[in-house]
Amino acid sequence: MSKYSFKDVTGNFNDTDVGTFDFAGDIGVGQFTVEMATDKSEHNVAADGAVMISAIAGDNGQVSVEVQQNSLLNTYLVDWYNAKKTRMMQNDVSTFDDLALTLRYILDGTTHVCRGITPLRLPAKVYAARGQMLTWTLLCADIQTMTMGES
Repeated sequence: MSKYSFKDVTGNFNDTDVGTFDFAGDIGVGQFTVEMATDKSEHNVAADGAVMISAIAGDNGQVSVEVQQNSLLNTYLVDWYNAKKTRMMQNDVSTFDDLALTLRYILDGTTHVCRGITPLRLPAKVYAARGQMLTWTLLCADIQTMTMGES
């Protein structure tokens, strides 16, 4: 029998400009979605049917973070975005990609380590009668996926 619990997801964001945000369980997150962007292979078929296989390097992708609009994590991400935007407007992009994210799922030992994170844009913000979820899209230059047996 397999089990799942979001409360068993732990991790942290770490950035030069805004510091570290550690989390586990109750942080106002709806979900994290880790998605690779680069296809790892391509098959080219010639007119005579010969297949040429290309192995493609690259571990970039994106992480979508769905958060409650009043959560501490959303506040951290807004502060991070504003710090990067301020530096960029001052012609300083030296720390633009310093954000790193580590996600661990304790029950199965899966870990994602994402580095070189930059903002795609601010999420859409809704002002309504009820609080809403916001989705941050974070572009990642490097995403590594490990299981319990790897290090």
